[in-house]
Amino acid sequence: MDYGIISLVPTALVLFLAIWSHRTLESVIAGSLLAFLIMDGINFIESLSSTIMTVVGDEVTVWIVLVCGLYGPFIALLVKGGGSYAFGQMLTRRIHSKKASLLTTWVLGLSIFLDDYLNSLTVGATMKSVTDRFRVSREMLAYVVDSTAAPMCLLVPISSWGVYFAGLLEKNEVAAPGEGIAQFVAAIPYMFYPIVAIIVVPLAVTRVIPLLGRMRTVELRAEETGDLGIVEDVALTVEPSERGGVSVFFVPIFALLFFTVVPEVDLLRGVIIGILVTLVQYTVMRIMPLGELLDTCMDGLKSMIPVLSMLIALFVFVEANMAIGMTEYVINGVRPYLTAELLPVLIFITMSVVSYTTGSNWGVIAIAMPIAFPLAHALDVNMALVIGALLSASGFGSHACFYSDSTVLSAQGAGCRTYDHAITQLPYALLAAGIAAVFYLIAPLV
Repeated sequence: MDYGIISLVPTALVLFLAIWSHRTLESVIAGSLLAFLIMDGINFIESLSSTIMTVVGDEVTVWIVLVCGLYGPFIALLVKGGGSYAFGQMLTRRIHSKKASLLTTWVLGLSIFLDDYLNSLTVGATMKSVTDRFRVSREMLAYVVDSTAAPMCLLVPISSWGVYFAGLLEKNEVAAPGEGIAQFVAAIPYMFYPIVAIIVVPLAVTRVIPLLGRMRTVELRAEETGDLGIVEDVALTVEPSERGGVSVFFVPIFALLFFTVVPEVDLLRGVIIGILVTLVQYTVMRIMPLGELLDTCMDGLKSMIPVLSMLIALFVFVEANMAIGMTEYVINGVRPYLTAELLPVLIFITMSVVSYTTGSNWGVIAIAMPIAFPLAHALDVNMALVIGALLSASGFGSHACFYSDSTVLSAQGAGCRTYDHAITQLPYALLAAGIAAVFYLIAPLV
């Protein structure tokens, strides 16, 4: 059934409620309920429950829930064992300013490019004990972390994003079998949004770009009152004094990264082995008794429940939007205006809006590819440029959306509210998107 402009209403409701109430999870749930009401009226419960079961039973969803859930115990162990504290102390002796702490966070984020989840959760948890000493608001920390999560993963072909999109390029026959990565690499110079978003960060940190919007308010609050905007579970805020040295940090982190990469990228395997290595190391070094180790793991798992609830609600909302055809409606609405010169910029703007409003970064791009690629071929537009525009739109949606998984996890890793993170980083994301749009307007003419 074609719902036409009505397909936009659930997303509009989510955005309105999120801005009005500052409550992201409840807003997404309300949007999902409205979408199912539109589809099935008063009989919506059956389709809603069926969709929830489909989402929860999906292999990808289970993988994400396990990875994110297990990150809670891993991070809690690092904190309670003194690893994060020791690492922070080590960095503090070498970092002597607020700008240096944020630039270090940026560099660390650039180096962890395998997966945006790994980046968002690890970098924030690692650096907050350092940035706190220089009165950096947790919202600013979350912005720096988020800006090197999805954007960086888009620029590295061996990341989870690169592997996924390379497969889609082969599936859509714009790359020959086995050549998806090569086509992905060819599009990297045209991924203007992630490139600009990453460059904007040091310019914002050094105040070449001034504090924008609400970021100015939270940074002044942090500097003048010491209120950093910390909102996180107590299990992840305790800073034990001298339980362990830096080995208590580096050994678990090395195990996590090594087994994530070898023999092939697998975040779930990495975090499981990372936890096991940490438990063994803490037992051998007598960092804490077994009972406290297990309690810490449980506390860390509990701290991730709000995040997991948000992710499942988001996945249900994405399914609901797909069912009422929102993405197809928007694409069909702009199709009459497409020309060879305007195709890249219109694809970037349109899919950025769709990705931002739906919270779906990979899904909507997969839907758009079978439409965008034939248009690019018919209009004789550089295919790498069109691919770059599509993937840049995906990166913008992940980076900027109030309720995307990357936004939620970056806020969790940095220890602030999801809404506060989203609203403070939005001006910077929009600035990067505006610059990228100009490039997409110019590129077909060069």
